[in-house]
Amino acid sequence: MKNSLSPQQEKLEQLKQLLPEVFTEGRVDWEKLKLSLGEDINIKNERYVLNWAGKSNAYKVLQEPDI
Repeated sequence: MKNSLSPQQEKLEQLKQLLPEVFTEGRVDWEKLKLSLGEDINIKNERYVLNWAGKSNAYKVLQEPDI
């Protein structure tokens, strides 16, 4: 008998397939999710990551549609 996933687990698996970059240690990183969806957030609480001037703008450029 196959163990079926709960509706919440199914949604998380779909999200992992669609946006794997928003997961940290198997859990949703809400700030990364907001960034990937183009929301403007402050990235001052980041730890152990590579930061550079213009990082927020780089995420915005990635969200722009190709012309």
